[in-house]
Amino acid sequence: MLLPVLSAAALLLLAVFFIVPLARLLLRQRSSPLRNLPGPPCPSFFIGNLAEMHDQENTNLIATWQDTYGPTFVYRGFIGGPRLMTTDPVALAHVLAHAYQYPKPDFVRDSLASMAAGHDGLLTVEGDQHRRQRRILGPAFSKLHLASLTPLRDIWLKQADGHQHTPPRIDALSWLARATLDVIGEAGFGYHFNSLSSPSTDNELATAFAVIFSTARKFRVITILQVWFPILRRFRRNNAAMIQAHATMDRIGIDLINQKRTEILTESSHKTTSRAGRDLLSLLMRSNLANSAPSSPSSPLSPYTAQTQTSMSTREVLCQISTFIAAGHETTASALTWCLYALARAPHVQTKLRAALRSIALGYGATGDRAHDQEAEMEEEKAGQKSGHQQAQEQDLAARLQGCEYLDWVVREALRLHSPVTSTMRVCMRPGGDDIPLSVPVGPPSTRSEAAEAAREKVGSGERWSVRVAEGDIISIPIQAVNRCRRLWGEDAGEFRPERWAGLPAGARSIPGLLGGTLTFLNGNGSVGAGNRACIGWRFALIEIKIFLYTLVKDMEFWMDEDMVIEKRIK
Repeated sequence: MLLPVLSAAALLLLAVFFIVPLARLLLRQRSSPLRNLPGPPCPSFFIGNLAEMHDQENTNLIATWQDTYGPTFVYRGFIGGPRLMTTDPVALAHVLAHAYQYPKPDFVRDSLASMAAGHDGLLTVEGDQHRRQRRILGPAFSKLHLASLTPLRDIWLKQADGHQHTPPRIDALSWLARATLDVIGEAGFGYHFNSLSSPSTDNELATAFAVIFSTARKFRVITILQVWFPILRRFRRNNAAMIQAHATMDRIGIDLINQKRTEILTESSHKTTSRAGRDLLSLLMRSNLANSAPSSPSSPLSPYTAQTQTSMSTREVLCQISTFIAAGHETTASALTWCLYALARAPHVQTKLRAALRSIALGYGATGDRAHDQEAEMEEEKAGQKSGHQQAQEQDLAARLQGCEYLDWVVREALRLHSPVTSTMRVCMRPGGDDIPLSVPVGPPSTRSEAAEAAREKVGSGERWSVRVAEGDIISIPIQAVNRCRRLWGEDAGEFRPERWAGLPAGARSIPGLLGGTLTFLNGNGSVGAGNRACIGWRFALIEIKIFLYTLVKDMEFWMDEDMVIEKRIK
């Protein structure tokens, strides 16, 4: 009797976790209005166009599809499911401005959560929880201060001094990842990774993040199956290492929170103001404590401290720590690496930028008296504080760099051509579906090819100025393809030309980006009420990139090793 019972249980589990979800998926995809839109042929019923899309940044795939099928078309996902892709600015503005009706699909949020963000971080929450978190975090981000960025320059100059006849070869991404980790650790949480001064293995939090980033999933069939059958997500590769890394992050995060809490309460009891606690975590904890019941400085925080409309639970704060270390570390390092790559490929731009940076003259600080400033700096260093002279210089430098027009053009152009995040996804959750408006009707441009003619036949003779999507339909937003779209930017869209920012074409100005003319930081037309998912730390990221470029390019010249083959890999 035991065998039939086990067989029945196995069949029940199979039905619950696989057969029923698959049947629902097939039924929804077969009834989707997207199935009648034109798009590229589906090379595989099982994985659709997903395999060829994995290498899209090196094959110019999206641009090729746009040339054939127009700016709005469908491609195929798991078991041939239609997914909408568009570079139409009006369609993008509609989807991004209604973020709570077009949230991230659950499998995207789960992937981000498993990597670093957690299920209660700003990147992964939706609806009211996201609205509340963004309202709390917004003011804190406007007050962040950068740490000194000179150590990396000094390390690279020392390496250059050891190669008097030939320039040294430097793995820019590796070094910049360590430098940006130090910056976000100090500016965000008052935590010193010391990644530049010591091996990452000496710091357990840095090691934990290294484990998490190294397990980024490559394109595998099991990855696709995990998207649609959540039970399989329990069997991810390196799962034990990931669990251990997250446990390390939580333990250190709790210690940091308790330490900050004690410092702030002690500071409050003595009615003093600390000049050191200007990091994100200190500002967040001050907001939490100001809106919660008073408690003893010695009582530790529980991981389950409750949230209010004006404060976050400890679990939420922990998720913000990992979210902003991941977002402020990996993406900024990637952006800086591609900036240096673009400058190395365009020596005339690099030379012009260096001249502009060297023309920025810095004063000595608040007093103008160098001897007085040095004396005050030494006294404050003895007290363990950043000197007033240093703070004044950093603020002066940031202001001067913000006013350097050519630097701004270079950074914008590099972020346009080499967006650290190349694409994102949304899913329609509006009950009853939605009609997404377009600025260009559905259908291919006036090109003559077999595929274009077939697409025109599928669309029909009437013009369609909107696309109908059903609840549950997926919309892909190809950030990098929008930033390089020839229809919007002109025929030289693929070239690195900072001077284009002196006067953008009308098509580029229509892109609803936070950083005018690009989607790199997502939308600039959303609101807290409708669900603005734009990058909350974009201003901090921009000034960080500018100061890094000032520190490095002003004193060093960069070349490309012509024997190196550079490709973009999507994880």
